[in-house]
Amino acid sequence: YNVLNVKEFKERCTQCAAVSWGLTDEGKYYCTSCHNVTEISKEVINTGDIPNTKIQAINRGLKRKRKLEKGWDWYVCEGFQCILCQQAEALKTLGVGPELKNEVLHNFWKRYLQKSKQAYCKNPIYTSRRKAVVLEENLSHSDWESEPELLSDFSFPFVESGAESQSDVNTQKSFPVIKASQSETASVCSGSLDGVEYSRRKEKGIVKMTMPRTLAFCYLSLLWQRETITLSDLLRFVEEDHIPYINSFQHFPEEMKLYGRDKGIFAIESWPDYEDIYKKTIEVATFLDLPRFPDITEDCYLHPNILCMKYLMEVNLPDEMHNLTCQVVKLTGIGEVDFLTFDPIAKMAKTVKYDVQAVAIIIVVLKLLFLLDDNLEWSLSNLAEKHNEKNKEDNPWFDFRKWYQVMKRTVDEKKQKWEEARAKYIWKSEKPVYHSSIDKSVVYKRREMVVSLQKQFSTLVDSTPTVGKKSPSSFQFSWSEEDTDRTCFHGHSLQGILKKKDQSLTTKNSLYWLSTQKFCKRY
Repeated sequence: YNVLNVKEFKERCTQCAAVSWGLTDEGKYYCTSCHNVTEISKEVINTGDIPNTKIQAINRGLKRKRKLEKGWDWYVCEGFQCILCQQAEALKTLGVGPELKNEVLHNFWKRYLQKSKQAYCKNPIYTSRRKAVVLEENLSHSDWESEPELLSDFSFPFVESGAESQSDVNTQKSFPVIKASQSETASVCSGSLDGVEYSRRKEKGIVKMTMPRTLAFCYLSLLWQRETITLSDLLRFVEEDHIPYINSFQHFPEEMKLYGRDKGIFAIESWPDYEDIYKKTIEVATFLDLPRFPDITEDCYLHPNILCMKYLMEVNLPDEMHNLTCQVVKLTGIGEVDFLTFDPIAKMAKTVKYDVQAVAIIIVVLKLLFLLDDNLEWSLSNLAEKHNEKNKEDNPWFDFRKWYQVMKRTVDEKKQKWEEARAKYIWKSEKPVYHSSIDKSVVYKRREMVVSLQKQFSTLVDSTPTVGKKSPSSFQFSWSEEDTDRTCFHGHSLQGILKKKDQSLTTKNSLYWLSTQKFCKRY
């Protein structure tokens, strides 16, 4: 920029209210105080005012180039909306119903924009500084009934993609349209209009949108629909790259320029943490003031009876254990509808960790059967091993030692592949992110060099072709009787562990809690 004292331009800066202007190489006024660039151009007569630039270039060539490089005017919330749309489409590909995107997630996001005063209100936060004009046609004050027309053409409404009938087009739900006035100007420190302001914003009582909270929105939508995806499944699909999360900004349209402060908002270099996303889910639901979620009944996938069956199959335990898990659920009352159903407006808003709870129930049953004191389980394994050798034609008894050996080997192999995949993961996006437009050429040149080096090293280190992305599955482990390499324990009997008492079966192990005092006496 050429800093000039432009005395004839007396308007105040829309950003900092200062009256101190200079001229860019393209002939546009910019504030020397905050570097805010306006759309107003100075008609230059003397080429000496702007060195190394021709008048024709100012009036035509550079203007067009600048307009193309600048791209669309967009807000941070529209960037997050684009990412949520990508994630919703990915979930639909995984088998989730289309209503999750078109109805549930759409309403949650609309409610968030309203609660955070970014849209669906008469005075959005953008109007205070940027004089944005919000379309208020058909705007209703109702939280759930309003269907205002809200997002600009380049934004991404939560509607079905592909061929659609005319009636479908007419009934599409759209998002907030925030139109910038002619005097609206973009910050030179970010591609988005409010990137700098957003990164600094710390308003009490407002839940600020972040990348981890996009997953919280997705999980809330899955929970509302009672879909067959738990939180651990969601995070695993993210890590397997079936759901956009890391570097999801690179799928923004070309016209949505992203640099500077936008990088700190949308670029993330860490895997989502279960406990963190769980807490953010409750936080978002409470902020949105959502009503009680649909009931989790016995026929729902998230009910412990069904999840326990799924996990028993996955960890290769006998099918007979499912009866015991159901008894534990019934006796403890953790299968009741009121216990399982999420109610954000309750005094103590909390949701059940359905997957963790199911695994905990299985561990309780294993303790009931084997005590797990590093003694009884091996004694019962010896009995099962002797019985199976003598009665090879009968249904085999469950051998805990053999099961442990099979599972340890399988889990260790899986863990090694997982660690290797994490170590090889490329955090840098294919679409480079630069801090300012000045750094753009340097960043792209470095990126090309990195890609070239990666190709050369991969050729030297490993000549085998890269395996494609694995198909998504709810099961991480699969077992079958036909697999001769690994024993399948699903059909094995618990007869060696249970004993008859009157008309019912009870465990041979009469203990449950592990007494540390007994260990002290032995040693």
